[in-house]
Amino acid sequence: MDFIIAIFLVIILVFSAVIHEFSHGWMANHLGDPTAKHMGRLTLNPIPHIDLVGSVLVPLFLIIANVGIIFAWAKPVPYNPYNLRDKKNGEMLVALAGPVSNLIVAVIFGIIVQIMIMQEIGSSIMVLFGLIIFINIILAIFNLLPIPPLDGSKILFHLLPYSMHGVRETLERHGMLILLIFIFFLGGFRLVIWPILIFLFIVFTNSTELLFDMMNMLS
Repeated sequence: MDFIIAIFLVIILVFSAVIHEFSHGWMANHLGDPTAKHMGRLTLNPIPHIDLVGSVLVPLFLIIANVGIIFAWAKPVPYNPYNLRDKKNGEMLVALAGPVSNLIVAVIFGIIVQIMIMQEIGSSIMVLFGLIIFINIILAIFNLLPIPPLDGSKILFHLLPYSMHGVRETLERHGMLILLIFIFFLGGFRLVIWPILIFLFIVFTNSTELLFDMMNMLS
């Protein structure tokens, strides 16, 4: 992969992760907790959100190494669940806000791509939009995995009955290890994330040709 393309992918990842974290903070603030706002995290300025390792070094290494896995993270936006007005659903709504924001970005750019295709506008800008869609779908799916510390675990814990509290404790204690095993040893990216990613990309863009062009550029 061209180094310039790798840098560009990292830039997309950073801004997509920033939108993700901002959305967590926005939802928490909307539900009554201003913690993120008071800490200067309720902003789309990437600087307060960037984690040097997770936002830059890890994704850059994965892209350059061409290992077939792309993910990144920003600094988690802090919030106090005790301040949320909706005590029953608040934490789940805050957790959902991040992945949903990435899907909204993917849908918006997917609509733009479909318009460009209908207008027979063929250019490199379409491939650029395709990359934005691709990365935002990855972030959404990855974060919806029901494994701590990902957002999907908050949704899972909301749905679990209290009688399964032990399951929650076990997952929280060993979540990162389970996540690493799932991704790198059980083929979670290839078997779970990748098929959903391809399906949603084609649904959002209504184009397999754009997918092939993008894959050729990334190879």
